[in-house]
Amino acid sequence: MDPKDIQIRDYTYTLPGEQIAWFPLEQRDASRLLIYKNGEINENNYHNLSSHIPEGALLVFNNTKVLEARILFQKPTGGIIEIFCLEPEAQADITAAMEKQEKVLWKCLIGGASKWKHGQVLQKKISGQQQEILLEARYVEKKQDHFIIELSWSPPTLSFASVLHEAGAIPLPPYIKREASPVDEERYQTIYARYLGSVAAPTAGLHFTESVMNSFKAQNIRHDFVTLHVGAGTFMPVKSETLGDHEMHAEYFQVSATLIRQLAGAEVKTVIAVGTTTLRTLESLYWLGVKVLNNKNIAAEELILDQWEAIALNRLSIPVKESHYALLKWMEDRELETFFSKTQLIITPGYQVKMADALITNFHQPQSTLLLIVAAIAGDDWKKIYEYALENKFRFLSYGDGSLIWIKR
Repeated sequence: MDPKDIQIRDYTYTLPGEQIAWFPLEQRDASRLLIYKNGEINENNYHNLSSHIPEGALLVFNNTKVLEARILFQKPTGGIIEIFCLEPEAQADITAAMEKQEKVLWKCLIGGASKWKHGQVLQKKISGQQQEILLEARYVEKKQDHFIIELSWSPPTLSFASVLHEAGAIPLPPYIKREASPVDEERYQTIYARYLGSVAAPTAGLHFTESVMNSFKAQNIRHDFVTLHVGAGTFMPVKSETLGDHEMHAEYFQVSATLIRQLAGAEVKTVIAVGTTTLRTLESLYWLGVKVLNNKNIAAEELILDQWEAIALNRLSIPVKESHYALLKWMEDRELETFFSKTQLIITPGYQVKMADALITNFHQPQSTLLLIVAAIAGDDWKKIYEYALENKFRFLSYGDGSLIWIKR
């Protein structure tokens, strides 16, 4: 079937409200782990994850960090305007954008936009840890699905990351119907989070602790990182009847040449993607390598992946390692140790995963593109997996339990 003809109503289930995890468990690695392999389901918990992973495997994590993207401004009349910072207006390297000083142009969502008159500058005074900060927001332009907002501040020598840390709040997913609390500042970040830029956590990684990471070392299980900055679009349900009418959200990512060399090497026999964002990044790397083989002089700004582009590129039948070597050569020719790009890749049932042998992931919302990824790697057994999780009272969504799903070949 053409993936554009897939009916989203075929990928739904009933999620009882009592199985949504509103808060994290006291211990990260105490979360339950459903294990799916060769059609069979078993369960354990994350503390014992290493016993289910073969020696010499490579786990790939997403080390993005959630920024305090939600800022509340109060108008002189008392009305509240909420600004939800999404991403820079025109810059692929979000990490560099977070270090900007004095002012930035940012794509935002606005709560109460109708109350914000054109030309009106919103102000917010913050008593920072060491000094008072004055943050101003100026309405620049309305786009189809977001606003362009200029944010400026004093002292101007502060970085935008520092200002957000003082002025903003961690944005919890929309299905967690409560205000963020102090516990979320720690628990809605992975322990290895490094690069600011996401508005949602890569939740598959929330279960990992230093103890779990140390257990990998004892069994010669390696790990490395990609950075994909998770956008608000990750929570958007598919509202169209068929996928052909759904526009997949685009997300920025960066990957090191070191990781690509590992993936291209002969030593790694098993690759496990920790999270759908990591899988999406790894798969995008493959297709971008194919694009380089198709045009060795392709410009960096053209080396991005559109939603359905993989369908056309798949006809070229390029081996995985050949794609890796092509991308490495492209980077070496430009003396790049880090590769920045943007992906709109949608992974649907019928898609053949190239880059991973298994996926570690949480339990996702009905009719979501994340659930489609599970259906892509498990086939019709996605229903079996979710029925088991529901019947056995697993906790669902961002703060919930998770699964290790070995990909059906």
